[in-house]
Amino acid sequence: MLAEPRSGRLAAWGNALLAGFVAPDDAVQAVVGEDSVHRVEGVPGEPGPIGLTLALGRLRALGVTGLRVALPVPGHPLGLSGPAEFNTAALAAGEAVLCRGAALGLVPEVVEAGPRGDVHVEVVWRCAPVREAPPADVPSLSEAERELAEALREATALLSRLDLAGSGPVAQAAADAYRVRAEGGRELLAPGYPPRAVRVLELAQRVGLLVSVADEYASEHRTGGAVSAAELAARSGALRPVERTARRAQVAAYNAYVEAGEGNGNR
Repeated sequence: MLAEPRSGRLAAWGNALLAGFVAPDDAVQAVVGEDSVHRVEGVPGEPGPIGLTLALGRLRALGVTGLRVALPVPGHPLGLSGPAEFNTAALAAGEAVLCRGAALGLVPEVVEAGPRGDVHVEVVWRCAPVREAPPADVPSLSEAERELAEALREATALLSRLDLAGSGPVAQAAADAYRVRAEGGRELLAPGYPPRAVRVLELAQRVGLLVSVADEYASEHRTGGAVSAAELAARSGALRPVERTARRAQVAAYNAYVEAGEGNGNR
């Protein structure tokens, strides 16, 4: 949950580009981030993979006016609309982008190459037809904000019952990484997004961090220690609805630009 999904970057900066808030080079640079290169395969009318700048231009020409995010997990097709083939690919990747204005979606395929310490990440977005239907289980920004407030209380209460001093170096590293990002004032979303979407995404990431800390604790104490396996399983089960809430809110934040454009009034 703490990591920013590539689909989120593509949707946010793709929306800013489509709306004319940013230049193509700036949008693509933000989407690619620390990856080596992004390409798009399967764009209608294109015989092979093309660069991200050209792909976004082609999608605009096909009638695309906005991009939505899907973050599905088994049993929860969050943000998807079908068909089954596309949903299966998105579920395997854990994320996808759906186009508004054209019945198309994109699923990232991530490939790592190179020796340890010098790994290059290449991403190919597979473009495929999707069903034109409302995305599954995506809340409004106002709903997401209300749900997150309760989820944050639940996650904090659960962690207060855990031995955080023994939560492990991975959890501590995650907390440090989040703190650095927050203090650095990094741009959570691209230009054009309503302020409420930024607030919701930031809170969703905070809740996701708490879930990560609890999961790390449970992993380290699964065998042996003072906490029984049954207790750890119960705590892990209690966090699943919290994690679900955070994912729903994350999707709502990334999709806020498109939803606002459709007159849903989520500002």
